[in-house]
Amino acid sequence: SCIGKGTQIIPLCIPVGNTVKYMQRFRITSGIDIIGRRTEFQRILILILVLLILLHIIQSNIPQEANMNLFDLTNLTPGIGVFGLSFIALFAAMLISKDRTTSLMLRLFASPLRGWQFILGYLLPLVPMSVAQLLVCFAAALALGMGFTWNIFLCILVCIPIAVLHMALGFLCGSLLSDKAVGGVCGALLTNFSAWLSGTWFSLDLVGGAFKKIAYILPFANAVDAGRAALAGEMSSIFPKLWIVIAWAVGTLL
Repeated sequence: SCIGKGTQIIPLCIPVGNTVKYMQRFRITSGIDIIGRRTEFQRILILILVLLILLHIIQSNIPQEANMNLFDLTNLTPGIGVFGLSFIALFAAMLISKDRTTSLMLRLFASPLRGWQFILGYLLPLVPMSVAQLLVCFAAALALGMGFTWNIFLCILVCIPIAVLHMALGFLCGSLLSDKAVGGVCGALLTNFSAWLSGTWFSLDLVGGAFKKIAYILPFANAVDAGRAALAGEMSSIFPKLWIVIAWAVGTLL
């Protein structure tokens, strides 16, 4: 048995019935492919850091009399973290769509892997990358003056379900669209949805009405609120919001 990465064929030299070893090799191969795309990941990190620094500068120049703390680091950082994870969807979609154009998928279809094992093989290498992205975001916030608290790690844990949701959306788009089309759907449409409906850049209470109701039916605003609650140590406020995000993530994966 063998799998292909681009035009390169990688022999596996394992029995066809040995699904566990086959899946391990598949995860390793997909992980190597993701690491090979580290340039895109670095660009995402730079964009997140630029947004965080610029909005922190804006907050620093707002008079305290205005009583406007939306861009305070404790409110801004979870929002930027959730928004940054929307680019993981683009990353995942491009990965899937480009693999579809190579002989990799054809060889995987001939393997004993099942559907959930395909998803897991692509999913597992992306989870550490999402965690690393969140760690860089919080490290930058600490450098800008946010006080350290152990709740940062709780906030990162709470953000994993929305990361999984973005990965699932990326897998869906990558399976249905070409590598050129995914840039418009995941790169423009999804990031705009995440930006406008998450409450990161403005308070949803200022708009209210149907816009706010729709925003809280979708997972983005719930993920930001859960992240802010986790960072503030408000345990009772996390799960009413987090359950909605988990439901969206599980539903999209299924």
